Formats: sequence, structure tokens, C-alpha cells
Amino acid sequence: MLVSATEMLQKAVEGHYAVGQFNINNLEWTKAILQTAQENNSPVILGVSEGAGKYMTGFTTVSAMVNAMIDSLGITVPVALHLDHGTYEGCYKCVKAGFSSIMFDGSHFPIEENIEKTTELVHVAHNMGMSIEAEVGSIGGEEDGVVGAGEIADPNECKMIADLGVDFLAAGIGNIHGKYPENWKGLDFEALAAIKALIGDLPLVLHGGTGIPADMIKKAISLGVAKINVNTECQLYFQEATRKYIEEGKDLTGKGFDPRKLLQPGFEGIKAIVKEKMELFGSIDKA
Repeated sequence: MLVSATEMLQKAVEGHYAVGQFNINNLEWTKAILQTAQENNSPVILGVSEGAGKYMTGFTTVSAMVNAMIDSLGITVPVALHLDHGTYEGCYKCVKAGFSSIMFDGSHFPIEENIEKTTELVHVAHNMGMSIEAEVGSIGGEEDGVVGAGEIADPNECKMIADLGVDFLAAGIGNIHGKYPENWKGLDFEALAAIKALIGDLPLVLHGGTGIPADMIKKAISLGVAKINVNTECQLYFQEATRKYIEEGKDLTGKGFDPRKLLQPGFEGIKAIVKEKMELFGSIDKA
């Protein structure tokens, strides 16, 4: 059974750890993440971008697959199905499709419009028993065609959005989607501390979790980050394991071309990196 992410993230704030959001792209991704969460007794958030949702033939298909998989695999740890960087229209589609959580990314709008749309969607989500994430400032890099310049969030604007009743808040603090460049300056912990001072115990979200050094991750958690998003790293592990399988010619022997065998190394790669992140975030045995 899917749950909203509110309770799991409130517990994370109180326990000084973070829950991982791992984006899903197909059945293998979903199965690998759910099994790893169950094996490690960790709460987990399955993130779905609008592009990935379209690729998987729509949010209704995604919701049905995740619910059926939770049942068939006997998953008992808390699982939230969450829209990642959602548009206004996308949020309503996920409400209708049966997601348990949504993110409205209004960071590219003027703050007044971000407030207006977020206010509306907070009421909609809460009336449906769903959790909702909002964003202030932008995350650098590109994800699913959405390009962010990486602006540092204004703490006062964060407070304005937090006061609308959102359940967790993504704030740009120098984090980037995708691979981090060699000249990356790192996370802006002064900005994070200033935001935390104004919003209190509201869980903060760190997007672009791939490639951030472990010491920065731990410091971010100590300053109130309770949800960390990982996508690119799972893609890289899947790609590397699949490439190795093919380069070794394993797809040419026996029935190695069978998709169930061809995709298995990548599946195991995702499980490995998800467990590694759960250990780093501190969410193991917190279900």
C-alpha cells in the first residue's frame, strides 16, 4: 500500500537521517528499488518525472504497476509514489492516477505565481491524503528537458512557500542535476542554514544527489535535509553493468540475449547503488 511521504520525512528530521527518492524508469528500476528497500527495512520514495511517466505510457500505468508490485512482492516498508518536478497540469494528472505524493515545481515562476499555484495544489493534495513538495530557487543542470540555472534560494521566499502548508521543500543551494562538473563550487551551507533557521522543522529536499561527496551529504542532513533525490547514479550503474555484459559477449552465448538475462546485471547494479545510498543517508532499519 502506498503512503504519503509526510510521516516518513518527519521521522527522518527527528532521527537526523534522510529518505532516498530513487527515480523509476521501467519495471526493472521499480522492482530493484522496492526489493532493496524491503531487504534493508528502509522507507523509500519512488520518483517519477513527467518524461518517465510518458515513457511508461502514462501515470495511470505507473501507479497500477507500482501498486501491483508492492502486493506481489510482499513489500511492507513505507513506499511513496511521487511526481518529480511536476508541472501544474502534471500534478492534477498524478492526483487522478492515484499517486501518494506530488511535487509542484513553480521555481521558474515569479514568487507570486509560485505561491498562488502552490496554495491551490496544497489544498488539493491534502484533501486527497497526499503529500506535496514545492521548490524555491532552481536546481542546476537539466532533467527531462527542464533546465535550471542553479540559483540559490532566497530564505525569505522559502519561508513564504513553507507557510503555505507544503509537507517538504526543495531549495536550490548550488546542487545540480546529472553529473557534477570538476569546477563545481559545492553546496552552499550558509544558505541552507539560513533557510533552516526560518522554516523550522519542515523537511528539506536535496535534488541532484548523484555525485555529492559523502561528507557534504552528511552535513546537509545535519542541517535539516530529510529527502535526497538520486537518478543519474542509478542510470550510470545500469549502463555500466549492461555494457560489461555485452562487451564480454554474454548476450551471444546460450540464451544470453533473453531480455530477462540481458537486463539482470543492470538490475543488480541498481540494487547495489540504492543500498549504498540508503547506508549513507542513514535510512536502513528505519521503516
